Amino acid sequence: MNEPELIVLPTHAGVDEAGRGPLVGSVFAAAVILPEHFSLTDLTDSKKLSEKKRDLLAEQIKEQATAWAIASASPQEILQLNILHATMLAMKRAVCSLKMQPEKVWIDGNRVPKDLGIDAEAVVKGDAKIATISAASILAKTARDAEMYALHERYPQYGFAKHKGYGTAVHLAALKEFGVLPEHRADFAPVRELLTQGRLFE
Repeated sequence: MNEPELIVLPTHAGVDEAGRGPLVGSVFAAAVILPEHFSLTDLTDSKKLSEKKRDLLAEQIKEQATAWAIASASPQEILQLNILHATMLAMKRAVCSLKMQPEKVWIDGNRVPKDLGIDAEAVVKGDAKIATISAASILAKTARDAEMYALHERYPQYGFAKHKGYGTAVHLAALKEFGVLPEHRADFAPVRELLTQGRLFE
């Protein structure tokens, strides 16, 4: 059963994002509405779970949720809007994609998207307090990881399967050696610096 300290209301959706910090790929968001009674063991902030456990829970969440949706904003939208506003856009898309409209939306963090059209509340560290936000964090994270595995298949020399796009020493070394991909975020400092040098992937 869900842990007792996690709050759930069957009329409320939880929303969380994944992938704000990496240098490459889309930023993802998920929205989840859970029923009053569900069976999801170890539901918590996705970052506290192993990848294997996240993958298992993601499937269970999709099976048990009253409604769920995953959305994203592309690297081009991140460049156009900046990462904060692109994240808000992905969150809004996720909420609007739900098959039913919640009475209220709980959003992890300290900001809510503008013009959502639904009562919304930001909850700091909500992924450790509210079950639907925890579930949303897991769906967003597994979707983001899936994008990184797909990129790894196309560009194995960058090591995306291991570092998931974050600015690790391995990733930065690959960027310098092989150049900037179309999927990299052009406004993030290490990428922007290489672009000024004309270091594009060939």
